[in-house]
Amino acid sequence: MITTKWVAAGACGLLATLAVGLFPASAAAGEPVAKDSPKVELVLDVSGSMRATDIDGKSRMAAAKQAFNEVLDATPDEVQLGIRTLGATYPGDDRQQGCKDTKQLYPVGKLNRTEAKTAVATLAPTGWTPIGPALLGAAEDLKGGDATRRIVLITDGEDTCAPLDPCEVARDIAAQGIHLVIDTLGLVPDAKTRDQLVCIAEATGGTYTSVQHTAELSGRVKQLVDRAAAPVVTPVATEGAKQCQGAPKLGAGLYTDRESFGEHRWYQVDVKPGQELRASVSIAADRAVNNDYGVLLRAVTVHGREIVRGSEAGNGRTDMISAGLRYPKAEADDEDTGADGKPKTETVCLQVSNSFSAPASVKTTPGLPVELTIDVVDGPDGSADVASFGLGRGWWLLGVLVLAGLLAGLVWGWISRWRISVWRTN
Repeated sequence: MITTKWVAAGACGLLATLAVGLFPASAAAGEPVAKDSPKVELVLDVSGSMRATDIDGKSRMAAAKQAFNEVLDATPDEVQLGIRTLGATYPGDDRQQGCKDTKQLYPVGKLNRTEAKTAVATLAPTGWTPIGPALLGAAEDLKGGDATRRIVLITDGEDTCAPLDPCEVARDIAAQGIHLVIDTLGLVPDAKTRDQLVCIAEATGGTYTSVQHTAELSGRVKQLVDRAAAPVVTPVATEGAKQCQGAPKLGAGLYTDRESFGEHRWYQVDVKPGQELRASVSIAADRAVNNDYGVLLRAVTVHGREIVRGSEAGNGRTDMISAGLRYPKAEADDEDTGADGKPKTETVCLQVSNSFSAPASVKTTPGLPVELTIDVVDGPDGSADVASFGLGRGWWLLGVLVLAGLLAGLVWGWISRWRISVWRTN
């Protein structure tokens, strides 16, 4: 028995060694590719209103300092972190001067915790609330490289430097296609502050959080910094064409674009025989829009014949609307084979359209954010794929369930009658 076990263990070890030796390329292919370190800039409101003592019995500024110290201690080493302030230096009443009051307190780069904490300790509530200029400055601070970029804005009030609307600033930043996300945190916010911060966050795909306690502030900022350190797939910026001819050719991946109200945009995807194209699109209503809108995603041949479409309608209850489609291309036959004997690749045109409209008071530029997901996979493979039986469409599955229920009912009825007859006999 012992000898048998040793032989089995030796065989398993030999198989494992052969697997590693024969397939080193597969293992290497799965290794993560080195990327630039993620960049995060914390933008802190140091305006006069931060003197208010309504967070755990202490001032908002004291709560922010305590939270910053905890965040700096917990920041992952791979994150390049910077700090920018707004309203920290000018105490006067000159609006023009006060609305320029934003500066970088600590540069974006490898974090020196002692220096960063010392810089934060010197802050005292002072002036205005120029959120728009601060966001522009932070976007400039984070420029360069292909790293993921994130701004975390902490403020207790709405911007006081109109007409530079911070929500419009956020949309302009998003329209640049640099994948910069803005998360906002409101310290004991009122309704106007909350609405403005929600708008800023939604414009860039970020999040908004209302904060009432110091622990909430430090916990949420830590979470956002950690999220930057372990980002999801970074979308690729692209620009669709007005027609299929000349449209950008896209492979499998995640893409972002901007589409004007009521616009059509085109993209191209190559599909080989035996493959299936799967595509989905989401368009976000990052500003006030009229009710009753829709999004359409169509797959069309280069000659204009529609292959398949997906559409969805909304009525104003959601901030994002999505549609998707699937196009399985049949295996190659003689007509689909070129002179070289290889299967011909079909170019499929994808059309993304929307029927959004907005009130006259709402700016329609830049366009609405579009996120397009494309995947090209192997199509159904005979009996190995449930879809080959039509089960993916539900009809076969429904028939099987009905038949199984009927048979189960007949069997149960027969057993019940048999048990009753036995009981009567006894």
